[in-house]
Amino acid sequence: MAELQYNPRYPNIDYLRRKAKKRMPGFAFDYLSGGCNEEINLRKNTEDIRKIELMPQYLKKHTGSDMKTALFGHVYDAPFGIAPVGLQGLIWPNSPEILAKAAVKHNIPFILSTVSTSSIERIAEITQGRAWFQLYHPADNDLRDKILERAAANCPVLVMLSDVPTFGYRSKEIKNGLAMPPRMTFKNVMQIIGHPDWAINTLIHGTPAFETLKPYMRKGMNMHHLGLYMNSTFNGRLDEDRVAAIRDKWKGKLVMKGMSNEVDVEKAVRLGLDGVIVSNHGGRQLDAGPSSVHALKNIAAKYGDKIKVMMDSGIRTGPDIARTLAAGAQFTFLGRSFMYGVGALGNKGGDHTISILKRQLQQVMEQICCEKVEEFPKYLINNKGENGY
Repeated sequence: MAELQYNPRYPNIDYLRRKAKKRMPGFAFDYLSGGCNEEINLRKNTEDIRKIELMPQYLKKHTGSDMKTALFGHVYDAPFGIAPVGLQGLIWPNSPEILAKAAVKHNIPFILSTVSTSSIERIAEITQGRAWFQLYHPADNDLRDKILERAAANCPVLVMLSDVPTFGYRSKEIKNGLAMPPRMTFKNVMQIIGHPDWAINTLIHGTPAFETLKPYMRKGMNMHHLGLYMNSTFNGRLDEDRVAAIRDKWKGKLVMKGMSNEVDVEKAVRLGLDGVIVSNHGGRQLDAGPSSVHALKNIAAKYGDKIKVMMDSGIRTGPDIARTLAAGAQFTFLGRSFMYGVGALGNKGGDHTISILKRQLQQVMEQICCEKVEEFPKYLINNKGENGY
């Protein structure tokens, strides 16, 4: 187990967030921290998690608390992992590699997005073949098969993304002219000049690009043509036939991410998937939908013994992880918290953030007398104010 060390100047995620905001250009921070439409679900995700209460037991015999968690044939050191985030290298230069290194050091899973800024092969090399890969389903089946072939050679778990049948309406990104690379408006140029750490690191590591997709993209695309390419390449909505086709091709563990209702989870079970990640894309796709933890409760109760039920969206801290596990999740993923870490502390940010989360979660477990991760639901206080044990 990796030694837990963190900078005492930034002892929680909120300190990291504030520091990251100072070090990033505004367009990068807005992309990371923002949601869609009025950002109601962005806020509700975390607010609903924090309504969950746990009941401590102070006079119960306690022999110690262990965070180790078995998942898909591997025992991880903690019940949380690093969620896929698009355009990571735009948010902070080289951040996919920074986080992948921290993940393997601390023995937690790292999920690489199709639209991140490192390639499948590079992240597999860093993680010794233990990284997961999240697939944005291409409209073209030939491209799908090429990406799947590369993922199968390098990753034990494939995560299919279900909640982007259309790209979310995100006002901040529209206003900022966000693109890859960012559109060089006068405002954006001034933001870059005002954030020299970000600018220097970008020069060192190069202009961020969709590295996994590079082999399939025409060279020399300008920003307009790049946008057209992305819109035409990933305009495919998932359905049962598409999922079944991938289940037939993929021999490893297969997970569906973006689940928000029991009907879709029932289909995932019927199609032979190994797990689902209850998620609303961090509040970035549907502002009018339920928070992820609200959707989790019924899904976990009904399907937790049939399929691995995991969750992301709104989880920021160790206590948030504990609350989510108590609500029925068997594993959790965080995205923004880790990006705040690298934005604040660069190469040390991944290690620092994982150390904070492990310490916080360990403290909660010892405080409530929870010895194993799977016992968290016993300490849940239900809506009537009664403890669940």
